[in-house]
Amino acid sequence: MALLLDQIHQHDSISLTGQDKILPIITQTPPPAETVPTVTRLELWAYYLYYNGNNGVGPMSYSMTLFQALATAAGYDPDLGPGSTCTADRCIIAFGGNGQTKSVSSVVLIANGISFGIMTIMFTSLGALADYRNYGRWILFIMTVLCWASQFSVMALTDPSRWKVGMVLYILGFVTYGATLVFYAAQFPIIALNTLKSRHLTEDLQNNKITEATCELEQSLERSRISNISTVHSNIGYLFVSIINLSVLLPLANNPRVNNYTIVLTNAYWVLLGVWWFVFQNPRPGPPLPRGQNPFTIGWHQLYVAFKNATQLPYTFTYLVAFFLLADGLNTTGTLISIIQSNTVNFSFLENTYLGISQAVTSIISTLAFWYIQKNWKLKTKNMFVVTNLVTVLVPLWGTIGIWTHKFGFRNRWEFWAYNVIFGLFQAPYYSYSQTIMAELSPPGQENMFFALFGFSNRASSIIGPNVIQVIIDHTGSDWTGFPFLFAICLLSSGIIFLLVDLEKGRRDALRWKMKQS
Repeated sequence: MALLLDQIHQHDSISLTGQDKILPIITQTPPPAETVPTVTRLELWAYYLYYNGNNGVGPMSYSMTLFQALATAAGYDPDLGPGSTCTADRCIIAFGGNGQTKSVSSVVLIANGISFGIMTIMFTSLGALADYRNYGRWILFIMTVLCWASQFSVMALTDPSRWKVGMVLYILGFVTYGATLVFYAAQFPIIALNTLKSRHLTEDLQNNKITEATCELEQSLERSRISNISTVHSNIGYLFVSIINLSVLLPLANNPRVNNYTIVLTNAYWVLLGVWWFVFQNPRPGPPLPRGQNPFTIGWHQLYVAFKNATQLPYTFTYLVAFFLLADGLNTTGTLISIIQSNTVNFSFLENTYLGISQAVTSIISTLAFWYIQKNWKLKTKNMFVVTNLVTVLVPLWGTIGIWTHKFGFRNRWEFWAYNVIFGLFQAPYYSYSQTIMAELSPPGQENMFFALFGFSNRASSIIGPNVIQVIIDHTGSDWTGFPFLFAICLLSSGIIFLLVDLEKGRRDALRWKMKQS
């Protein structure tokens, strides 16, 4: 706590006063730094390898394509009636009972909306719990195993009549995949705080060898380094597993189960690389659950208190609200483009794999380039993030053009190649820097709770976008009419982050908040 006091009192604007009040939150003083294991090279590599395996190719890309393909094969052309083959842009399927039908695109978006709704409950219930004892470690392990099981289970999806089973497996895989990202990302600020370099910076600050501003900048760069390397590994995994999958997709191109085999191979890659984190992770347990609390209520209690104290962390909660909208816009834009892309390439796993390879290569290059530029010019994390947001806004704007013309606006194959390249160049750093900003704004010792809120913003926020878009698509009969709504929320949220989020002040608020509750 002495370090927190030193950091706080060096800024007169946030000095503690007798009038300062904050609602009590259940917490305990964290153990001294010397009792917390320093991150070993083996542990850090295990951390990176988990990200390498957990690259999203299976649960995010292939699983949705397989589910959409099964539903399309089970559907029919609305102009020709039941029994016909879907050949037009619109393909409908019986959904909801009583003879109701929906477009296949809407059903996919509904599945996403259900997934995000489940994640909302999961993150709010389990987020704070993961900060206590070893709950976080076990939550991540269970979610990982469930995701692995859902991916191996796709071998049962061999006929269009099983599209509903495909929907269930897609939801299970998507939910647990989202959970692994959140609870694994919550380890990132803890890892960054306990590297050898961070320990040396802390010692130098305590011994007055460096200023607090220098320590803050260098620790921010250390967080960016680990976050960027993690993102690079995720994209290396995306690239490697896509190339490996060609060994199945090319020779077995005419095999009716080739897509199922590809998902199983992708999942096996994750199992092989991801299991080592659970072997080499050093124990850094949180405090025991407070007296009178239990695992089923602590999450909601902590969230209630955190929201009651939101005025003490204005920049943290402004970022969470803005990122809620930004992630909704970006995630739903990606889903909508994936739906259009899969229709354009006729659900070809092979062509989707080639597109994924182009995205992975550019993602690796851009993440390293962004990190090189930031490190050498000592640029602030927020400035790097704002650059990526420009493209986040422009992508749905480009899709909007497709409403009025069939010449471009995600109407041609070349546009999907261009999209995947541009996505790699700018959106890979987006994920890295958005995570780094959350680490900057999270109070020490409450990483899991605030990363659960971040996960809620990043994943569960999209309970809004898919449901709004599917209503628009059902009403208009065109997938492209969803883009204007997505452009609007991406523009609004990017503006809020650019104008209203101050990372330096937010970090100091987080330190003071932690001090006052300890």
